[in-house]
Amino acid sequence: MHLNRRTLLAGTALAASAGILPAAPTASATETRSEQLAGAGALRQKIGAVSVTALLDGYLDVSADLILGHDPQIAENLAKAAFQAPGPQRIPVNAFLLETQGKRILIDAGTGDALGPTLGRLDASLALAGYAPDDIDILAITHLHPDHVSGAVGKDGRPLFANAEFVVSETDHRFWQDDGRMNQAPEAVRGFFLGARAATSAYADRLRLVSGGAEVAPGVTARALPGHTPGHTGYLIESGTESLLIWGDAIHVATYQFARPDWGIAFDIDPDEARQTRLRLLDEAASDRIAVTGMHLPFPGFGHVANEGDSYRFVPAEWPYAL
Repeated sequence: MHLNRRTLLAGTALAASAGILPAAPTASATETRSEQLAGAGALRQKIGAVSVTALLDGYLDVSADLILGHDPQIAENLAKAAFQAPGPQRIPVNAFLLETQGKRILIDAGTGDALGPTLGRLDASLALAGYAPDDIDILAITHLHPDHVSGAVGKDGRPLFANAEFVVSETDHRFWQDDGRMNQAPEAVRGFFLGARAATSAYADRLRLVSGGAEVAPGVTARALPGHTPGHTGYLIESGTESLLIWGDAIHVATYQFARPDWGIAFDIDPDEARQTRLRLLDEAASDRIAVTGMHLPFPGFGHVANEGDSYRFVPAEWPYAL
């Protein structure tokens, strides 16, 4: 799917995630999705005794007009330095499956059928890793945007993870449930509210609202990372001497935002707070040498942050040759 400011403001595919517009792909689109995502992936790492499997849901092409603070010449230079073509940047949508002390925890649920033919492959990636939706005990959500929760609910409004507890930030849940905010939002954005409500309603009988610092499961702690959404949440995994921070959407376009962390994305609800959170995370990850991953870092997304002059660079993790 190609995202630009026009499609965002028109509320096309994003609004479809809440059932506002038809989202079912045509036969040709389904065939295209099969061709484009034949390599839908799963890759497993170990963090101490915790197994962490990166799962690919698909990809988006993000236009420059969605990048806040974007400078065309700087962007072109950064793209060339990363051996990328100037213009729209392709970013993945990732999810992560944790296995710890008998619990299977899925961090984010992907897009389902909501956002077009280049996405919606989480089920295939989960199967590639050897699991089915019914195997998930906890569905922990970074935030309630459609590319993170639309895959949790079927077209009939029923939960697709039949045995999973749904864990989400209390702050994010409260924000998207606010009728006043929804009524004041542009028409194109109301689909975000409706999609968030559809997801949490489907799991109403097993909904757990958490705040930063809450233990989601043994060794897995929620961490408040506000700005992208008010309750945007990361998940810190700690086991023995090892740790990994799944930082959600702290960075969307790796080609640009490690070098220019002051650049944001049009989906940030509070761009200033999102920028401050991003800068704080990058400084912490580089200073403490903590492993990180995220929903839009190049798949599988595992790596470290290194200082690069006055900015940063991403250092991908080595391939896990043995587990």
